[in-house]
Amino acid sequence: MLKTMNSHPFQHMILAAAVAASTCMGTMGCSHKPATSSDSNEQLMLVGTYTNAGSEGIYSLRFNQSNAEWQLLDSAHVSNPSFLAIDPARALIYSVSEDGGPKDALVLLALNPSTGAMQLKGSWETKGAAPCYVSFSPHATVTANYTGGSLSLFPLDDQGVPAPLEALFPGECTHSDPERQEAPHVHCAHFSPDGRYLFATDFSSDRLLRFAVNETTPLLSQPQVAATIEAGSGPRHLTFAPDGRHAYLISELSGMVHCFDYQADRGELNLKQVIETDSVHARGSAHILLSPDGRFLYASNRLEHEGIAIFAVSPTDGTLTPAGYQLTGRHPRHFALTPNGRYLLAACRDSNSIEIYLRDASTGALTPTGKVIPLSKPVFVGWF
Repeated sequence: MLKTMNSHPFQHMILAAAVAASTCMGTMGCSHKPATSSDSNEQLMLVGTYTNAGSEGIYSLRFNQSNAEWQLLDSAHVSNPSFLAIDPARALIYSVSEDGGPKDALVLLALNPSTGAMQLKGSWETKGAAPCYVSFSPHATVTANYTGGSLSLFPLDDQGVPAPLEALFPGECTHSDPERQEAPHVHCAHFSPDGRYLFATDFSSDRLLRFAVNETTPLLSQPQVAATIEAGSGPRHLTFAPDGRHAYLISELSGMVHCFDYQADRGELNLKQVIETDSVHARGSAHILLSPDGRFLYASNRLEHEGIAIFAVSPTDGTLTPAGYQLTGRHPRHFALTPNGRYLLAACRDSNSIEIYLRDASTGALTPTGKVIPLSKPVFVGWF
């Protein structure tokens, strides 16, 4: 299940596309600079994919934040690495392996920042089916297990290496939606920016759970209910404003974004706004992200009218105002902004490509560049 792959038919296909792009930069934008280029605009990029259609698993690339040129560096064979957490301080990648069965695992890889080479270090069973999200603190890594309806906690040693599973917390189920909330599901586990709490989206009970964090015991055994939202919403992903004052939640089924005031001293989330992102009610809202300067929020929608909704963020109270909508390829499950905020890269799973959009920093608007990164079933984009 776990091995590094530097030569594979699918990878040869990607490299062939890159070679073709060198003569037509407007189509692919692939760069042929050395992996160790000193260009300050270049950023190490990591992509997670589903592996049931020819993908290797995790890919590392060099991406130029100035001109959107890119270069494939390495790949690592991990089964269905649908979400990654990247520790730049220790050059580690924590990945889920989402098979939906007994082989579901947390996977650890070491990353060479100069070359993009990845080395698999080990895996640990989550004991919760279909881990779909992973995050870490200095002392613990946590996976959210969608089908298992649980959280899996792995303590970390000083080198960032997980210990065997220490705690498994089950979610609950209210059956508000008999088709999509038929059993407990947990979709996200996100540490607060101050590192004092872990928040989890209890998808099938329409609530956010809060766990206190400390150095001795990474998570307390019993969570508190941080927020309860409308029945049948299906809370999916959570993010915090760069200044830590606000938190935003996207709900998959209702297509709503919830804006909260965050009080770090008590770990409280106080609801102040609910705004629609999925106007056609396709029940497939996916990911949510703020621009590096905190001025704009982006939210992706799948299944119908697939694309990314754009909201302006009030600098005074964090509330949202619609600012546009950009159609994308099929099934934009995940997306990321470059660290400088110049580009948005949308992982369009069913289009088998990562689409690159130029972002207007003053309006938040997205403009297609025509450049894509061809990969089979991409579902995660992140930066080292």
